Amino acid sequence: MTRDIGISERLDLLAAQAAQTTEGNGDREDGSVTLAWILEQLNERAFGLFLVILALPCCIPFLYGVPQVVSVPLMFVSLQLLVGRSTPWLPARFAARTISVQTLRSLSDRAGPWLRKLELFSRPRMTALTRPPAERIVGGALVLFSASILVPLPLTNSVPAVAVAIIAGALLQRDGLFVLLGMLLGTAWIASLIFAGASLISLIRTWLGM
Repeated sequence: MTRDIGISERLDLLAAQAAQTTEGNGDREDGSVTLAWILEQLNERAFGLFLVILALPCCIPFLYGVPQVVSVPLMFVSLQLLVGRSTPWLPARFAARTISVQTLRSLSDRAGPWLRKLELFSRPRMTALTRPPAERIVGGALVLFSASILVPLPLTNSVPAVAVAIIAGALLQRDGLFVLLGMLLGTAWIASLIFAGASLISLIRTWLGM
């Protein structure tokens, strides 16, 4: 997966490789691969592609279970971008988590059209935002957006995950404009959560006469 191809095609190839890996065990449909295996397949594009793969399942509204599985590794990888690592690393606890081949194929099929649109409109521009030191600031924002996925409220996983996916795809495309758009979306969502939380606390205090 090292030749210069688009994000959508890379995701298709990854799903196909996962199917081939589990097919030999006779459980192609129900088989699964670990996050460590996925990381090994991504080579030099590991950071951006791994973030895209982890964020995509969380983009589905009202999906519970999967976001909770991948959000912590997502936050962990984002933290490494913040501190300036050149390649992502996962501890054994996170690396052993699995994603089914069927889920990877479904992600590829459902996200493919949207990723191709991103590839169509995205191009290298404002590239300073996609490399250090600005990349570290982006990593900090990704940590915050990833953490908000864990908030147990409706739609709290989908909006920040879309922001993460946009930013990760933009990093791959070296498109600083899309990085900014993703940052604005994620920041607006965090601000809305803070505002809603502050309003709820104020309302509770009013009810309690505090």
